[in-house]
Amino acid sequence: MIFNLQEGRMLVEKSMHLQTQTEWEEEMAYKVLRLLHDELYVELRFMGAALSELTPAPDKRLTTAATDGRTFFFSTEQLLRVFCQNPAYLNRLYLHTVLHCIFSHLWISGKREPFLWGIACDIAVEYTIDTMDKSCTKRITGWVRQKTYEFLKKDGGVISAAKVYRFLLDRTQEELRELHQEFFADDHVFWPKEEEQAVRMESARKNWDKISRQTQMEQERRGNETEEGEELLSLQMKAGKGRRRYRDFLKKFAVLQEELHCDPDEFDLNFYTYGFSLYRNMPLIEPLESREIKKIREFVVVVDTSYSTSGRLVTNFLKETFALLSQENSFFRSCKLHVLQCDEAVRDDIVITDERQLEGLFEDFKIRGGGGTDFRPAFAYVDDLIDQGEFKNLCGLLYFTDGKGIYPARKPEYKTAFLFLEDYEEEHVPAWAIRMRLEEEEFLGPDAQGRMSGNDGAQGGHNN
Repeated sequence: MIFNLQEGRMLVEKSMHLQTQTEWEEEMAYKVLRLLHDELYVELRFMGAALSELTPAPDKRLTTAATDGRTFFFSTEQLLRVFCQNPAYLNRLYLHTVLHCIFSHLWISGKREPFLWGIACDIAVEYTIDTMDKSCTKRITGWVRQKTYEFLKKDGGVISAAKVYRFLLDRTQEELRELHQEFFADDHVFWPKEEEQAVRMESARKNWDKISRQTQMEQERRGNETEEGEELLSLQMKAGKGRRRYRDFLKKFAVLQEELHCDPDEFDLNFYTYGFSLYRNMPLIEPLESREIKKIREFVVVVDTSYSTSGRLVTNFLKETFALLSQENSFFRSCKLHVLQCDEAVRDDIVITDERQLEGLFEDFKIRGGGGTDFRPAFAYVDDLIDQGEFKNLCGLLYFTDGKGIYPARKPEYKTAFLFLEDYEEEHVPAWAIRMRLEEEEFLGPDAQGRMSGNDGAQGGHNN
């Protein structure tokens, strides 16, 4: 054995340093977290990447754990205390926090009331863990949990956070407090706010989307080894992926175009203005006259106005769509939008060619339709417009619907997306169609706002 002198000095210095109580507790806490990770990994090997993604960090402000999608913040005191009394709870706590990230709960809240959304996410995660029924996270399912799960399973489908949220809207304040106390595990204090999501947390969200896909692939590799609870986990991940924010989804229809525009990144304004002062009418550097930018040029929005579609939802969907499109840098100077209303036939076509028309669109807006659902007439109508030269560069078509209809037999030449307001059967949607599951709350806003203003600090265990 060869002894390195430098390494020897470091060992001696380390042995001479006397740890403080805080340092010792933090060292033990990291060892506990390593143990939690290993125990979960033994039973959930397909989640290896997810279980290792969050970087642990102690936070004295917390009384439990929390995450922002990148870091696993924890209370050292709670971690060591609970580990001595009930280590299985810590396994659940760690897995609970990781599942929030895998299911995209941190980033898909939209306009929902934050307190209710937090409870909904906790219930969805705890239901998943209870259904998986792993020995390292096993616990007795109490009466409140049993009754809640039974009620949520009545209508069938995945018990997603969005579905639980709608269930919570009809609960009394006392019932909400009880549910919050029963399903509370980690703190949501570091979840990104609406205004932070687009910039600061975008990289974390994309990373967890990647991990979610990787976890699903690992599950599929196992084939027949997948257990019932693990299948539910896969469905929850798909639900989270399908429930991306509409704002992000709309970016798929942006296209690179060249527009006459001064590009401030391509020249120095000081030299440019100095030339005018020196030579009166000649800049030293001529700016580029154009730049490549992502904007929407020609676009079609079709709303399903069959008998089952809510007029309020249609109106709010259009308002939200146009609010996004009319934001800065969304339009070319020359743009064209067609808004079609269609049930089993095209009932109306509103053409918008500038932003000012958007402002007056809803002053006299009426829903036209009320028949059955057939998607084909809208596509035939758009194809006719293309043949007539109405569109020169159609970027895409969005079809907003809540019902099952008859799809076109062939793929259109333009990008097409169906936006569903209900769970849809994937096998009936053509392979060429982009599809997205929307939530009513994203367009109706936080219906419970105000009702929960008096929750008296029921948000949970943070002391910030």
